[in-house]
Amino acid sequence: MHVVDLRSDTVTKPTEAMKRAMVTCQVGDDVYGDDPTVNQLEARVAELLNKEAGLFVPSGTMGNLVSVLSHCGRGDEMIVGDEAHIHYYEQGNVSTLGSVHPRALKNNPDGTIDLALIENAIREDNVHYPRTKLVCLENTHNRCGGAVLPTSYVDSVGALCASRGIKLHIDGARLANAAIALEEDMARMVQAADSVSFCLSKGLGCPVGSVVVGSASFIASCRRWRKALGGGMRQAGVLAAAGLVALDDMLARLKEDHSNAKLLAAELNDMPGLSVNLASVQTNIVVITIEKDGVTAADLVKKLKDKNIWLNAVSPTKLRVVTHYHITEGDVQKVVEALAQCLSA
Repeated sequence: MHVVDLRSDTVTKPTEAMKRAMVTCQVGDDVYGDDPTVNQLEARVAELLNKEAGLFVPSGTMGNLVSVLSHCGRGDEMIVGDEAHIHYYEQGNVSTLGSVHPRALKNNPDGTIDLALIENAIREDNVHYPRTKLVCLENTHNRCGGAVLPTSYVDSVGALCASRGIKLHIDGARLANAAIALEEDMARMVQAADSVSFCLSKGLGCPVGSVVVGSASFIASCRRWRKALGGGMRQAGVLAAAGLVALDDMLARLKEDHSNAKLLAAELNDMPGLSVNLASVQTNIVVITIEKDGVTAADLVKKLKDKNIWLNAVSPTKLRVVTHYHITEGDVQKVVEALAQCLSA
């Protein structure tokens, strides 16, 4: 049974080349720092993003968390978008585990936060206020439909942060998608950032893991937090090996996912009862608005699942689909035909 799974790019399975590398790689005890494959992956991602050092962590959520905890102390404040993954989908862990106060500012539809809002949110030195220590951005922006942050915008936020003595962290879970969309070098895109969390288990197809990068001293702090959070892994080279293959094989092909997303968006925008903001489809995420009376997103999710097409409802009237390397142009056409059938029934 062939399932067209569009719920997320996290559903991707490792390639055959990844599996071979995982079986044959050299391993050691990464908590002691002597797993050569992990060390190679960390150095490779750090070089790719032009930062001093890297740290392999089990998930993007942990990558963001150890970054925030390394930049902020108890009672400090971080500025974050109100639609950011860190704020919306990570269980409030920065406050639960780190006593860090999040100050959520409005995200624009393009994933940015107005620079003036950020500047005005930076606290004065006053005994009544927490100390602002960090600004967090997300690129691409998940809840803004995979929107890509322009590098000039990131530079402006970075310059503001530097002028006020605070740090900039980028949740780069889909940074590679942003780089393909902008046709820019990832290192240049995060030049202004003090830290970046770079995910391997989304469009790059790895089974597990992210790499956090930043200065050597920052990564040393992240390593301590990773251990405290239970993220210290032993023979983790069997996972890191897949990441090395992904960096060789999977980056350039992300443009195919973007093409399939744009094809799907165009087809569905022409379908009575549905609409898509075509200008917002920049990468591999498509948000579909249901305009037919009496039809809900939950209804369509159930009907499509019966046709072996899986996707997510993100509101009563919106569906989200995410393309990835398992999705072909033929799968796109299957989705279009199935939705047409569901809406005409």
